[in-house]
Amino acid sequence: MTDMLSRPGARDGETPTSEITARTKPLPVAAVISAGSCLLTGLLTCAAVAVIGWLGATFGGASGAVRAGAGAWLVAHKASVTIGGGRISVAPLGLTLFFVWCLYRGGKSATRSSGADRTKELIGLALGFAAVYGLGGLIVALLTAQGSLRVSPLSAFLGAFSLALVAGLAGIIVESGAGHDIADATPAGLRHAVPAALAAVLTIVAVASVLYGVLLAVRFSRITGMLELLDAGVIGSVVLFAICLMLVPNMVLYVVAFLAGPGFQLGTGTSIAPTGVNVGSLPALPVLAAVPADGSTPAYLLALTALVPLLAGVVAGLVVVRRGLAEPDADALGWDAFALRGGMAAVLAGVVLFALLAMSGGSAGPGRMSVVGVPSALPAAGVLVAGMAIGAAITAAVLAARRRPDAEPPTA
Repeated sequence: MTDMLSRPGARDGETPTSEITARTKPLPVAAVISAGSCLLTGLLTCAAVAVIGWLGATFGGASGAVRAGAGAWLVAHKASVTIGGGRISVAPLGLTLFFVWCLYRGGKSATRSSGADRTKELIGLALGFAAVYGLGGLIVALLTAQGSLRVSPLSAFLGAFSLALVAGLAGIIVESGAGHDIADATPAGLRHAVPAALAAVLTIVAVASVLYGVLLAVRFSRITGMLELLDAGVIGSVVLFAICLMLVPNMVLYVVAFLAGPGFQLGTGTSIAPTGVNVGSLPALPVLAAVPADGSTPAYLLALTALVPLLAGVVAGLVVVRRGLAEPDADALGWDAFALRGGMAAVLAGVVLFALLAMSGGSAGPGRMSVVGVPSALPAAGVLVAGMAIGAAITAAVLAARRRPDAEPPTA
């Protein structure tokens, strides 16, 4: 990456269509405004949902509802929140994804308003953006902690800072055009393995989402039974729907862990895996209606544990070959080079899946619910990597070996 990063449309001598000729705001000001906007957007969203729930309840006060919304904001950033004798650290990933989108847009906005285009400026902008957002999380933690509610200020700062750094930096890189320079400086093999890994991750998540949706549809009567049992009313049902929506990504990732083999837990001593289910009673949340009953699992679920990673590997191999054959020097690449790129894509996909599985769990309260998620995230990711590597390497090698020497390389 060069010291002066070109913006999109200004590469190879082209005339930029939206070039920023002068900095409209100093870097610190742009970072504070953008990070502050993201912070307020997230807090107001959580507070609004909490206040709506308070309006439908017959107890508590508005201040308590606002504090509950702030607590949800903190938990979504993986901050440790203690209520009474129980600790809550399971991030509702649907809410976390919303914050990631806001921070990504905030990083792009900060880049546009500051006109930053040099490497040092972009790094400084990303660090300043993340630092402001992290300090905001620290302040929220200090203001929220009261009575039986306790929040770790350090975990609040680190969680908010890390999320803002990753998402904000992505927006800064895209908006500044630095992504093009990074791609040009990356070796071709790795450059093609990245989109292949993304395709593999999306394939596994898509299959898990479809399976989760089918299980919910099959057990729709359990959902209606839970709703009748809760009798939350109109406002309460809206809040319940919002909570379930925020937890859907967590459940999809639990299905991914199930397909990997090790499975997941919904409480201490529980196990939901292809080898069997031992979970007992669960909270009356409609999002949990897809969890199978205690006992053995159907045979088709056992088959999916082997087929899904292989399918994701095949998709990754197809992407690797398609992009590799579009290179000018594709004829010089042997089948083994394509197989190696497929294996690299599988490893990268496994790293991403491990991070997602690790983020999806935590503690959901005292006693039995103190362990929720995927305790065996690393073994689960390892199993997925093995299956994807086999599918990707074989697919890429076979397609590369069967190509015609005189064939024209396909367009990307």
